[in-house]
Amino acid sequence: MNWPDVLMIVFSATAANHLGLVAAAESVVRHRLPVLNCPKCAAFWLTIIYGCLLCCDSIAALPPAIPRISAVAFLSAWSAIWLDLLMGIIDQLYIKLYDTFYPTTDTADTDALDTADPVSNVSK
Repeated sequence: MNWPDVLMIVFSATAANHLGLVAAAESVVRHRLPVLNCPKCAAFWLTIIYGCLLCCDSIAALPPAIPRISAVAFLSAWSAIWLDLLMGIIDQLYIKLYDTFYPTTDTADTDALDTADPVSNVSK
């Protein structure tokens, strides 16, 4: 199996779930996608499909390759879990950094309209 392709499968399956693309696809098709909405399951099954369809030249070459394909698929599923955790940690760090540069407390705007009177912007 081509390792850069397997790494791309793991990253794509994890990123699609982490960014909410699978949830958006589920809302469009109005049906749950149980295998794709889990980064572990998506990485496992996409690696199995990749290994069976694209790496074996013939059907006769498939049975001896099944243990290797299975091992790579389990490794892909395991690494997808850790990549998802890493993406979550990076999200939390980003939110903390963002909050330090852009605090959520607003300063009083002296040019703002008075909100005590509902018609404060109407001339008298």
